[in-house]
Amino acid sequence: MPGMGMQVRVGTLAPVPTGRYCDDPVNYTPREHARMTANDQVQAQLTAPGQLFEMEEVEVAGNTIRAWKHAPATFRALLEMSRFHGEKLFVVYEDERLTFEEHFRLAATLAHRLIGDYGVRKGDRVAVAMRNYPEWVIAMSAALAAGAVAVPLNAWWTRQEMEYGLADSGAKLVIADGERAERLSGSGVPMIVTRAADANWSEVMGEVRSDVTLPDVEIGPDDPATIFYTSGTTGRSKGALGSHRNLGQAPMTVAYALMSAVARAGKDPAEAAAVRRITLLTVPLFHTTGCFAVLMPTFFTGGQLVLMYKWDPQRALELIEREKVTTMSGVPTNAWQLLSHPSFGEHDISSLTSVSYGGAPAPPKLLERITELLPKRTPGNGYGMTETTALAVYNSGAGYLAKPDSIGLPAAVLDVKICDPHGDEVPTGEVGELCIRGPIVILGYWNRPDATAETFVNGWLHTGDLARVDEEGFVYIVDRAKDMVIRGGENVYCAEVEAALFEHTAIDDAAVIGIPDDEMGEQVGAVVRLKPGSAATAEELQAFLRDRIAPFKVPIRFWFRETELPRNPGGKVLKTHLRKETLGL
Repeated sequence: MPGMGMQVRVGTLAPVPTGRYCDDPVNYTPREHARMTANDQVQAQLTAPGQLFEMEEVEVAGNTIRAWKHAPATFRALLEMSRFHGEKLFVVYEDERLTFEEHFRLAATLAHRLIGDYGVRKGDRVAVAMRNYPEWVIAMSAALAAGAVAVPLNAWWTRQEMEYGLADSGAKLVIADGERAERLSGSGVPMIVTRAADANWSEVMGEVRSDVTLPDVEIGPDDPATIFYTSGTTGRSKGALGSHRNLGQAPMTVAYALMSAVARAGKDPAEAAAVRRITLLTVPLFHTTGCFAVLMPTFFTGGQLVLMYKWDPQRALELIEREKVTTMSGVPTNAWQLLSHPSFGEHDISSLTSVSYGGAPAPPKLLERITELLPKRTPGNGYGMTETTALAVYNSGAGYLAKPDSIGLPAAVLDVKICDPHGDEVPTGEVGELCIRGPIVILGYWNRPDATAETFVNGWLHTGDLARVDEEGFVYIVDRAKDMVIRGGENVYCAEVEAALFEHTAIDDAAVIGIPDDEMGEQVGAVVRLKPGSAATAEELQAFLRDRIAPFKVPIRFWFRETELPRNPGGKVLKTHLRKETLGL
């Protein structure tokens, strides 16, 4: 990748089987070579000794896994590497421009302030609560460089939800924009505020010297680095605890996904790697997609990141034209709204060469629209979770066109298996739970030993998603085992919304379901039964919920039911029956 000091090239090395690691792939016999698929050959060529994507075996928590040999060991190493990109533009926000060198100086300076003025020590939690401002990137970098555990909070959360995140993580400090600072006023946690009339950001930063270096803090690959909150199935969010190894391996995984897609298309990855990526970020940085699948790879490759105050397809078209954006990354909803906008044909977006998305199922109509309106652009669809530090499986180019219902192939450092309820692997083509193992799988859940033990078993992440794998290794998501609605890339756990509904005095019973939607993928709906003699309207329930949960979680439609909700013998609501009754699905 650009600026990394190594060349990516496609040679004629003998291939290795998918999921198999070998120090010397050239030792495979001609017969073995002949049996390998084109995908295996690409993997062998890109991961051969001396190549950027060379692999090695490492021990993590008592388990042996494959990892990218040349990945930064920690975020600190990644940050120091980014300084070599010098005066290249790194972050663009409206009319503000921030180079890699400027970012490094600001992040290093703030890291010293966190340690010296706020007493932040290695392992302390520092929360970041703000929109996609340049200060978000600086704050995140500074916290990690200081040895702290960065805790990005969902900027859409209510005060109650944010206070829970601060309390659960035990945050020593929060760095917030004006809106979030006002929301957290009186929380009792010390605060650094930016983008507000009473902001103390400039005062905290003080002088930013050109010769500043990072604080002298010893950080190892397996040290905790981040806590990203993912909605909990029991109504309380869980903190996904990521390591510095995860942060270093994640951008390499994204780079590998992109380069392998290029190689499978018969093109030279070296030429593709030489083209600087200018990415329009359409999702929040507090999401793993925004942080790990976009921001960290931009650090790694020396690309440019274009931020938006909030997602708006009209503004996106303007920014693509103005900044000569080459890549738009987000969730399927973003791509759908961009292509559907009335002024789509009025802007020069010829610089845009790829449209990638993940975080939610992509409707088949979206691929049709991309191939029709952007025929020379490369579509890409990825699969990942907070627990996999974002991208784990990727489908792009010819593979996506040939198998649009597949999420693609896992990265070379990852092992994937499909298991039955007992944890045993099922035969190829059969449906079971998708399990993933590799260097991007997180450490576990913050202060949740039971949930960690249930989800992470002998190094394997049990995703809760039902899937199958075909003979070529392509993965297909069949259904979600977890009770969840994915609205425009936002995970909405039904139990959380149901728990909030039950706080209303008129509610006797409630069940939340997903409503199919072309634009958002799904919308949130609720089937409710009121207590005898009680009354409530949909509008009243929506207003009630807005004070308790984030707006995107509030159901857009209610079905009022007089009879009991259908349940199985164990008392669980039969949501398949409800969907059939209410939606005909």
